[in-house]
Amino acid sequence: MSEHHKLSIISAYPLADITGVVLAGGRGQRMGGIDKGLQPLAGQPMAAYAIAALKAQCARVVISANRNLAAYAAFGCEVIQDQDTGFLGPLSGMASALAIAATPLTLFVPCDSPLISTALGRRLWAAKIAAGKAIAVAADEERYHPVFALMDSALAANAAAYLQSGARKIDRWFDTIGWVTADCADIAYSFLNINRIADKEKLERRLTPPSQLS
Repeated sequence: MSEHHKLSIISAYPLADITGVVLAGGRGQRMGGIDKGLQPLAGQPMAAYAIAALKAQCARVVISANRNLAAYAAFGCEVIQDQDTGFLGPLSGMASALAIAATPLTLFVPCDSPLISTALGRRLWAAKIAAGKAIAVAADEERYHPVFALMDSALAANAAAYLQSGARKIDRWFDTIGWVTADCADIAYSFLNINRIADKEKLERRLTPPSQLS
């Protein structure tokens, strides 16, 4: 295959073939047990930022949540719960989402990263196709970010079996499949994760127009 043909394939981002999933099923333990996706940030819930970013790069968006289901449904997206409701971690949310995805590909992002780039899906797609792998994971110069991932929806049964074996680690599951990292160093800001109230307050000051600050 010529390099020109390879580039043509990579540039043909298959938006219609991608389900976007906002992972919002965690306990929020580092923020006192609050549901982070529903916490207000500069005038809207944090999950709203992730939903908006995914709508720009996916045919359909669903929310993976384990509590406050009605509040998440109010965003106008389908809400799914983990098949195991024991708060087993993000891989459990991924497995449940893969099981209901009606598209060949599924793009995952967390609910507590409000700066997600609309270029993320295309970046992951390009890396996935170039490497011929089932999973592509975002990476910057410091580390990779396993909850920012694009993968084949056909991995649903494999993910469920991995969880049923008692394993939980996302990256170890990735290793059993074969995966590639996508260079996202230029959009590293988009992986900012809000884990503490102080993090949220700092970002809120950045996002709020000066005229609205007291």
